[in-house]
Amino acid sequence: MEENHNIYGFIGLARRTGKISFGTESSKEDIKKGKAKLILIAVDASMRTKKTLEELAKVYQVPVRIFGNIEKLSQSIGQVNKAIVVIKEENFAKELMKRIDGGEVIG
Repeated sequence: MEENHNIYGFIGLARRTGKISFGTESSKEDIKKGKAKLILIAVDASMRTKKTLEELAKVYQVPVRIFGNIEKLSQSIGQVNKAIVVIKEENFAKELMKRIDGGEVIG
């Protein structure tokens, strides 16, 4: 649980630095423009949303992680009812993937 708290905090940090987009439409736009470095999809996102974003991710070769639920993901970025968060900065994306995948975290 502590580890998830750190991940949500890191997502919040990315939000505060302006390195994310959220919500289905703006996320799809950033994926198509090549700005997306990582797509986070809430576990409880609708099947339609998951399918749409996973297909786009495959076409545009953007990594995807299914992580957290809508409530906690939304809270971490100061929003409500957001099932999708796109990370637009490479280093944030790499660090989040490492943390979500359970890799070693330095620092």
